[in-house]
Amino acid sequence: MKTDIVKLVQGVEGLVTLPDVFVRINQLIENPDSSIADIAQAVSQDPSFTVRLLRVANSSFYSFSSTIDTVPKAVSIIGTSQIRNLALATAIASTFTNLPNNLISMENFWRHSLYCALIARGLARQARKCDAEAVFTAGLLHDIGELVIFNRLPEQAKAVLQRVQESGDELPIYQAERQTMGFDHAQVGGELARQWRLPPMLEECIGCHHDIREAQRYPVEAALVHIANALAVMAEVHTFDFADVSPIDPHAWELSGLVAEEVIEPAVSEARAGIAEAEKVFLGK
Repeated sequence: MKTDIVKLVQGVEGLVTLPDVFVRINQLIENPDSSIADIAQAVSQDPSFTVRLLRVANSSFYSFSSTIDTVPKAVSIIGTSQIRNLALATAIASTFTNLPNNLISMENFWRHSLYCALIARGLARQARKCDAEAVFTAGLLHDIGELVIFNRLPEQAKAVLQRVQESGDELPIYQAERQTMGFDHAQVGGELARQWRLPPMLEECIGCHHDIREAQRYPVEAALVHIANALAVMAEVHTFDFADVSPIDPHAWELSGLVAEEVIEPAVSEARAGIAEAEKVFLGK
């Protein structure tokens, strides 16, 4: 099965590659001799990313008291780690949006992903156990393996969606994938993150968001994305009823230290209030 996943992901490399701006920023951040000025210069070499960066920096995502009108100022205030997360999130969103796919609505895919990201970040801020902005990126990218499957295995993906539909939406898509193909989108996404050499936290959150007990290095982050994935569906279908979403592993609540009854409604409501701004910032809508 592992071999199948590796080959599947390798086949995507000719269709989708990480933009140069992310590669340059990532290399600079990993280099202890790099300065903020070096990173700002790398950002400035990509006009489209510069526009996105300044748009995010001046959005309600950060709510800074003064206008951020230069790249060095943005890098200095937002921080190099978050600049890398932002570069990755916006790069992948724009890159995969152009990947041919006739099976699902890309608008719905990215709305769910953004809901998951917003909720994961909100939960992380309450839990105070990890980097909330990094968890936002993990939430945004958690289902990226689905797009690989839709593009590379369209017939199998179609069969998966049919299984889910025939079950009356009772069968979670990842279980239908395992029954149909022997692996699921989380495993595919985790392998894509590994081959792209993304930060280990992102690799584990993407790969383990349905099986959080498999997360060895970043269990709390994986648990938060797991919870947020279910709550994102609540936000989409306007419900607070657990019966309407995939079951949440009780261990996820234990790892997060959060109490479900205390955080669900505020987290979902906050995400609903912020989704329009998030779509504007990250998807250019």
